Amino acid sequence: MYMCFEIIILLLSCNFCVFVYTQDPSCCHHAAEHFPQCREACEQLATIRSESRLRHLLLRLPSYCPETLSELWICINNTLPGASKKSDGWVGLGCCELAISTECRRDCKQASSKNDITKVCKKDTEKPLYSCITKNEMGSVCCSYAGRHTTCREFCQAIFRTDSSPSVSQINTVKEYCQSISPPLISCVANYTKSYPIRSPIDSLYCCDRAEEAHCQTACKRILRTMTTEQEIMDGLIKECGRQPLPQDPLWQCFLGSTHTPTKKNPESPPIAKMDCAKLHCCSKANTSHCRNMCLEISTNWGTQTWQEFDQLCEYSPVEMDLITCLADVREPCQLGCKDLTYCTNFNNRPTELFRSCNVQSDQGAMNDFKLWSNGTIKMPFMNIPVLDISKCQPEMWKAVACALQIKPCYSKSRGSVICRSDCVDILTQCGDRKRSLDGQTPERICDLLSPTDDPERCIPLKTYLTPSPFANLIEEVIHPCNPNPCPSNHLCEVNRKGCHPGQDCLPYFCVPGCKLGEASEFLVPMDARIQVPTRNRQMGCYEVCTCGQSGRLENCAEMPCFDTTKTCLFGGQRKSHGMSFQVDCNPCSCFAGETICFSRQCLGSDSSDEDRRPFTGLPCGCADQFVPVCAHNGRTYPSACVARCAGFRDNQLVFGSCRSIDPCSLNPCQRNQRCIPKPQVCLTDLLDTPCPLYECVTRPSVCDQNQLDPVCDTDNMEHANLCMLYLRSKTLAYMGHCQDACKKPRQVCGHNGETYSTVCEAFSDRVAVDYQGCCHAVGTIPEFTSDSGCNAVPCPPLSTEGCNPVTPPGACCPVCAGMLQILWNKAQMNIFAKLNRNQPVTVHDILKILRLHISVPQCDIFGYLSINSEIIILIVPVDQQPTPLQIEACSKEAENIDSLINSGSPTLVSHVPLSAFLNSEVKLSTISSAATTTPLSFSLCLFLFCLLLSLTGTPFPS
Repeated sequence: MYMCFEIIILLLSCNFCVFVYTQDPSCCHHAAEHFPQCREACEQLATIRSESRLRHLLLRLPSYCPETLSELWICINNTLPGASKKSDGWVGLGCCELAISTECRRDCKQASSKNDITKVCKKDTEKPLYSCITKNEMGSVCCSYAGRHTTCREFCQAIFRTDSSPSVSQINTVKEYCQSISPPLISCVANYTKSYPIRSPIDSLYCCDRAEEAHCQTACKRILRTMTTEQEIMDGLIKECGRQPLPQDPLWQCFLGSTHTPTKKNPESPPIAKMDCAKLHCCSKANTSHCRNMCLEISTNWGTQTWQEFDQLCEYSPVEMDLITCLADVREPCQLGCKDLTYCTNFNNRPTELFRSCNVQSDQGAMNDFKLWSNGTIKMPFMNIPVLDISKCQPEMWKAVACALQIKPCYSKSRGSVICRSDCVDILTQCGDRKRSLDGQTPERICDLLSPTDDPERCIPLKTYLTPSPFANLIEEVIHPCNPNPCPSNHLCEVNRKGCHPGQDCLPYFCVPGCKLGEASEFLVPMDARIQVPTRNRQMGCYEVCTCGQSGRLENCAEMPCFDTTKTCLFGGQRKSHGMSFQVDCNPCSCFAGETICFSRQCLGSDSSDEDRRPFTGLPCGCADQFVPVCAHNGRTYPSACVARCAGFRDNQLVFGSCRSIDPCSLNPCQRNQRCIPKPQVCLTDLLDTPCPLYECVTRPSVCDQNQLDPVCDTDNMEHANLCMLYLRSKTLAYMGHCQDACKKPRQVCGHNGETYSTVCEAFSDRVAVDYQGCCHAVGTIPEFTSDSGCNAVPCPPLSTEGCNPVTPPGACCPVCAGMLQILWNKAQMNIFAKLNRNQPVTVHDILKILRLHISVPQCDIFGYLSINSEIIILIVPVDQQPTPLQIEACSKEAENIDSLINSGSPTLVSHVPLSAFLNSEVKLSTISSAATTTPLSFSLCLFLFCLLLSLTGTPFPS
């Protein structure tokens, strides 16, 4: 057993913090055919990246492989770290010539591992060396999956040999030769190439601005956004700009040189941002310093490490659930609906379920996983699970596992993609191969690691997907125009809620140009969006606000004041960390940089006497429920001066009457050449004690783009393509959207915000849902209390769908079938955003405009207002005249998803300014209690919802 002891002694003498082992799998052919366990254990050596698992397996290897297999042991000994044949044993040896200092170069050549050189070779000064080592490590891991398939291995190694970006042809060649041989190799290479800088045509958009003619600038941007190959782009530019490329032409000089990185000779070229700001948002959620540091390093300096290495160490760590879920949101946001799968067919036709990865690639991946597992082993990043023949043992369950892990259903609380523990234990108990299991690998212990919960809101119950969806014939009740994504990779898909020009084909979606959040990011934000991103110094709590510019890049960035994430909030003798939510009496609260911010609801203790309850109205400051409206200087109408004072307004900041009843243009505040246009809005910011501007001064435009479709209706019931066209014709705006015959004559309705509107169309234009017909005359109820606030005299319309369990918005009288969010927000942060945006106020409309982009189902739309308790109230309402139970469920699911994104601080939502000021959300959902049949709506609610539906399609309203 001399050779066996040699390997064990060598192993025990190593003190590596990072144990890199790159044994050539060809050693394993020395294992005799009648020692299958030896061969399998040997092949595992090439795939293990965990030091502890590698030590464990090497120590046990003599029990699988006897000393008589001398050629095997010699081969393994020669490839161990520290063996004399370092060129095969340590992947970093070939990189030593890249070391800058002589001392580092010498130590590198004599080293046995990367850790042996860290004392002399500092990471901050020897970046080329460490970048090379990391690449070699990654290549060694990826290409080892090729096994004895030499051609596949060689094509794989070509990806990692060059210092430049791997070419598209290299990547495609690996896919072509290795897809059927080793799906793990394809996945590994794909992970590497995603983290490496592969240029896109839109990276050269800034060059278009250097063209002298405006038409050439416009054509250039269109070509770079729509064409993919360099030859197509060149031909298009020559044709549109009308001349051959000349080296002295600024456009061609920039475009032809934009494939190179900036140099001192070419200082005008923009620096390549080697960051992924979307994933960088997530790093602060790490609970361990190791995972946090790895996340920061990869997000700010790709190429130094890989996401696969991160996943192996952090993905299955129970304490890193928040971090992993956040990264999953960035990589694959949850989307409603799933269709057109050919293998995972039981996942189709589920319009009210959320999935992360419903696409052809994942469908194929599930089939490949099933085939791979049929070999008898499920390979995980940190362990291999031996199983029986899954084509005979529970095949449908295994298929459901493969599909669930690839298609990735999302659930409301964790949004993690793990199967439920009971299913995991059940399938491994029946189909696990205990004869080949390593010590301690019982089904229960494996599942504690892989699937630690049975909470139906945190795990995937496999039994759900063992049968087809019950909604196979009802799919058209709820559609998903943007899933799968029909747009180019540099565009975002948005639901079309504007209709189309008369006579033109109408697609249910728009493709909108976007910006990547960093060169290494695949996460897009829409053009002109304002985005909050972490600063490059990696300091927690430090952000900058940028704009997605016309160039397709983030620009005009301005740093925000940093906030201290280490400060805690003291409550009830306990310290609450930054970002933590908790309850104070009846109010949800959140800790923000040491400051406790709470909802301001009035509380009545459970031990209160009847005498205490009798005068309690539930209104702020115990105000009487009298409706005598006043307009505060934030543009919000409050039911009384008492309520407004309780919200913090002084008497000189109040005017009696509703805000919409006051003419802000009566004093003509605009210049002579400008026209004053009333612009009702509610401001969420308070800048220098100035009132919220309820008007805007408009100069008559000289020219408008008639092709821009955003229809508006004037007071003469004439429709215009957009607001610019209306102003050009000197008309007065009545409401946004298509003109509706039913709104020609005034018919007052009361909105949920306590404002009276002349028509339902005006209310819709203000993004406010209708409470009841007629002018507002009641304070509105506080849902937790039953005091008579005047709502008893309000005739509420019947519910839109029989069997609906509705919600009643705060301050409203009538219930509605909808999903509702009540959002706690940080006013100080809102004020900072406004100051960075040239003191432009942040309004409720701004919030709704951004949130509307996150509603993926055309059968639902979003409305909202600021409550008298200063909560932002969001309603997601079905727009069909008589919504089906499935449509109501879809709207509730949309609300539930947004609530989850807010409470988890997901960058897919809160990177958008001003949504990043959201702290906490409460959700209340409408449900259907029985098999529902529709009943007629009251006229006002029917008319309102029908108007919304027709506005989407562009259909004229019937007389």
